Amino acid sequence: MTRKYFGTDGIRGPYGGPVVNEAFAERLGYAAAVRLGKKGRVLIGRDTRESGQALEAAVARGLQAGGAEPVSLGVAPTPAVARAVRMEHAALGVVITASHNAAADNGIKFFGPVGVKLTDAEELAIEQLLPVSVVTVPVALPVSDACAPYIAAAEKLLPPNALTGWRIVLDTANGASCGTSPVVLRALGAEVIGLGDAPDGSNINAGVGSEHPKLLAARVKATGARLGIAHDGDGDRCVLCDEMGGVLDGDEILTLLATQALARGALVNRTLVITVQSNLGVDAAIKAAGGRVHRTAVGDRYVTEGMLAQQATLGGESSGHIICSEISPTGDGLVAAIKVIEIMRATGKPLSVLRQALKKFPQLTAALTVREKLPLEKLPNLSAACVALEEELGQQGRVLVRYSGTEPKLRLLVEGPTSVRVQVGLDRLSAAARADLDVI
Repeated sequence: MTRKYFGTDGIRGPYGGPVVNEAFAERLGYAAAVRLGKKGRVLIGRDTRESGQALEAAVARGLQAGGAEPVSLGVAPTPAVARAVRMEHAALGVVITASHNAAADNGIKFFGPVGVKLTDAEELAIEQLLPVSVVTVPVALPVSDACAPYIAAAEKLLPPNALTGWRIVLDTANGASCGTSPVVLRALGAEVIGLGDAPDGSNINAGVGSEHPKLLAARVKATGARLGIAHDGDGDRCVLCDEMGGVLDGDEILTLLATQALARGALVNRTLVITVQSNLGVDAAIKAAGGRVHRTAVGDRYVTEGMLAQQATLGGESSGHIICSEISPTGDGLVAAIKVIEIMRATGKPLSVLRQALKKFPQLTAALTVREKLPLEKLPNLSAACVALEEELGQQGRVLVRYSGTEPKLRLLVEGPTSVRVQVGLDRLSAAARADLDVI
């Protein structure tokens, strides 16, 4: 059976819509508690969206009705919640967030007892237990602090005052990391120039954050900063900017971390785990450095599952989810940035030089908003276009077509030997998709 509500990163959608609302959140909390066997503490964190408090309260009511013991962590980055679940041996973690989406959206995602996201099977089990309705009563939520221990642990990743003399531009997307990442960097001695650091409930990801790095790049150049760091709304992504204003995505960060670790003999199992979305240049760079790449489906929880299967400790996505599992059980934007800074300090090289570890293959992507996600195998024009393009590219490129797991979008990706061939290929796929689907 397939899941109806859960996507690649929890449940997500417009707040007040048919799914992301208080009544559904109550039912979901109840089903999750029943799935746990009606016992155990459940830690709930949220990002800075105005709708977060109402959804947190609703989930808590459902959890309590199902026999669980909900605890509020307040506003906290996703990696802080995951860490708290693991360290406190909680039965479950819940994060109320829509990640990089606009403020009008919100969502709910779960973490298991060891701080990793639930599997497809576990999410399906929760869906199958969803009641038609549930009787709840108000909850006086006890409050716990996940941010202070998260900050303390992050500060220990570098020596005291390691960033004295460093100027860093930090974009926290008006999100959950506003109260954590700048605190850590300043405690380590850095001069932090903040962007997206004034959340008001409605400005999360609004022209700032990992999805909108142009302002970050401009500010880095204007201030002479050594680097720029951008998170998304819940703090589990990292996008960087070098001192020249060049933006580094997740593929570049992962390649840098992996090749440097390989050079030191420190990449566990000599393996980097990435998704099918990542550039083919990553494979080439890791192979040249003496390592290997393992690819998974898109979604950082699939990366985590792949890391466990491959006994690897480094993995992530091109979007900026970077998982250093020896430190954090899930994607952690702050940890990823600190790991790169650690390499900068050790080598004495600027980020503009270190990023040259990855030579990307020409790649273009497109995202088409669709009214209905029809099965891909039932799209004759798009299927034929994919087959033809894959035959033409052969071993010199690849084609990836998939639906977003969190938005009503069809995502297209083409890689190839030249930019011209890639653009022509993407145009062909887009035209074929429009012939088969109702594209908005």
